[in-house]
Amino acid sequence: MPRRKQARHTDVKDIRSILRLTFEQGLSIRAVSERLKMSKTSVSTYLLRAREAGLAVWPLPPGLDEDEVLEQRLFRRMGRPPRDTDEPNWPKVASELKRKGVTLNLLWQEYREAHPDGYGYTWFCCRFADHENRAKPTYRSRHVGGVAMECDYAGHTIPIIDPSTGEIRAAQIYVAVLSASQLTFSYASFSQKLPDWIEANQRAFSYFGGV
Repeated sequence: MPRRKQARHTDVKDIRSILRLTFEQGLSIRAVSERLKMSKTSVSTYLLRAREAGLAVWPLPPGLDEDEVLEQRLFRRMGRPPRDTDEPNWPKVASELKRKGVTLNLLWQEYREAHPDGYGYTWFCCRFADHENRAKPTYRSRHVGGVAMECDYAGHTIPIIDPSTGEIRAAQIYVAVLSASQLTFSYASFSQKLPDWIEANQRAFSYFGGV
């Protein structure tokens, strides 16, 4: 009977490598796993702990050069936060999320800077979801395939370079989605004026095979 292969032992040096490869080199979990010969589950777990500890950065903040100090930060008990944890201003968080380029992770990092012992990222997300469920009751809409198409221009533009002149122009991104299947079509134009809007819709209908 073949002997069972022992799991690879992970030390703090490995965790530093995970953080460096992820946040400095931008590698995916799979790429980090292959580079360090670790399971993807282990890599994901250590990245989650790093985010919970506010250490999803590279290089690490000052004072974490010693392995023992880093280990204490990463492996604090991750249970339910104490009841006296500083509660974020959830309506303000919801309002900030509507701004372009703002993410829940960014708002959590700002919250942890002001409250170092506050919620970890996972609890922050869960508490925000609870707030949204209470503040915004949802209605489940059922769609029949091939009946409805939703379309609009995306909020962000993208730069397009004219190869003959080198001029950089901002392109408007039109997006259309079939409500039932979520099949998506996108198209770039230089304005949102009526002729461009009509052409974008015609191209979307042609792509989806509609009339």
